[in-house]
Amino acid sequence: MMMRLTLTQAVTLLKEHDLLIKVVNPQVTEFTAVTYDSRHIPAGQPLFFCKGVGFKADYLAMAIDHGAVGYVATQAYEQPVTGIVVKDDQKAMALLAAAFYDYPQNDLFIVGITGTKGKTTTAYFTHNALTASAGPQTALLSTLNTILGPQPDQTFKSHLTTPESLDLFAYMRQAVDNKMTHLVMEVSSQAYLKHRVYGLTFDVGIFLNISPDHIGRNEHPTFANYLFCKEQLLVNARTCLINADMPYFAAVQQAAQTTTAPERIFTFGKTAPEVDFRYQSVLSDLAESKFQLRAESPKAQALQVAGEYIASVPGDYNEGNATAAVITAGLAGAKAAAIQTALQKTHIPGRMEVLPTKGHGTVYVDYAHDYASVKRLVAFLRSQTPAGGKVIVVLGAPGDKGISRRPGFGKALSEERADEVILTTDDPGFEDPKTIADEIAAHIDPQKVGHVQYIADRAQAIATAITMSHNDMVVIAGKGADAYQKVKGQDLPYPNDLVVAKQVIEKLGAQPEK
Repeated sequence: MMMRLTLTQAVTLLKEHDLLIKVVNPQVTEFTAVTYDSRHIPAGQPLFFCKGVGFKADYLAMAIDHGAVGYVATQAYEQPVTGIVVKDDQKAMALLAAAFYDYPQNDLFIVGITGTKGKTTTAYFTHNALTASAGPQTALLSTLNTILGPQPDQTFKSHLTTPESLDLFAYMRQAVDNKMTHLVMEVSSQAYLKHRVYGLTFDVGIFLNISPDHIGRNEHPTFANYLFCKEQLLVNARTCLINADMPYFAAVQQAAQTTTAPERIFTFGKTAPEVDFRYQSVLSDLAESKFQLRAESPKAQALQVAGEYIASVPGDYNEGNATAAVITAGLAGAKAAAIQTALQKTHIPGRMEVLPTKGHGTVYVDYAHDYASVKRLVAFLRSQTPAGGKVIVVLGAPGDKGISRRPGFGKALSEERADEVILTTDDPGFEDPKTIADEIAAHIDPQKVGHVQYIADRAQAIATAITMSHNDMVVIAGKGADAYQKVKGQDLPYPNDLVVAKQVIEKLGAQPEK
């Protein structure tokens, strides 16, 4: 089916949301393509979106040169094409994208997941549980991969945790056309800050946790703004699921209650005094986690998902993520038996990847990239370390964003008393990786951490950590499955941490016997 949007439809929709300022040069009355990338203008009669604070008039001129016949912007330009002038370009793009792609969200059961940590793990658990229940009919939008259908070419690497609205609705249209009935997606705080999901209502909204992160230049100005943006997922969800163990639970619950009836708000936790679902650890080792899920309230019991579950991703802290996935799958109609099978078989690239070695300890590759995730990862592996063994950590921090993470890394490593820390490069962007490492090191307590060194080359840092290990735990944190390094505006090829670790182990002749 050919997608199209008339000028009349666009004007009516924007007026309904009080976004329209005026229309200039109304020469074209119908658009058959939409884009925001001036370098790639599709055929037909494209409508070009002038988005973002840094937008330049040259981009619009380039788009018109390549065939754009109209534009949406917050100001009128001296161009001989139809212009739609709006109060907010990002909100307008989301609304018009949904209309252009004929509202594909109406044909999908959409699960949105937010949280400072655990979004990707929960998304994969939920996606697999729904897929096991309904066959290959569940799409996925995650930090790692985008899955829009059952065929191999319908799965590809993601570029953003939550895509730009134009891409988001295009993906949803592809998913519907590919006979998908459900969609599981991560919803970042940036998605609400930049209105990527403006106007979208979720069937289930999951709030996993929140801790200070993404605060600084180019991101959220304050923690209050960060919290507010994350709460918007629940404000825009028909059913809400909230982790009652987290800090700020009361504020998050109150946000949900502003738009959602009490019978459609579910809570879960391990230690909170009153919850709908309670989970309890049964066994957690270096390979998997087993936990018991109990339904405490009548509405929880009605879902019939209580029971014992095994999560294939190790770490007792992943039991909360698995619990959220179980409840959500139940809300979407999945049966307990199918969910149990799915959780036990779920593999998440770059999340708690385990590499046992012969003579060089056990190597863990994990995406842990903030204070909370590094702290819980090191604490868990410390609890699993053999007598006399050490915890060796390799990590860095990205440049140009997440500035608040740097002191948090130093604090987490100190609190959990890492024995050896090797600071290295992790997507430095336009910053000096040594300066970033020094900022982390400044917050490491030398009385609590055994030894700290800096090795700029990430692959060499990993090799050094594994080589020095004997009966130890080696933690490679930060990049996970990312096969690139972001340096000065370029994505430079990088094998990924797991591949590098495997190469080091092979070179050392440390592969364990199968």
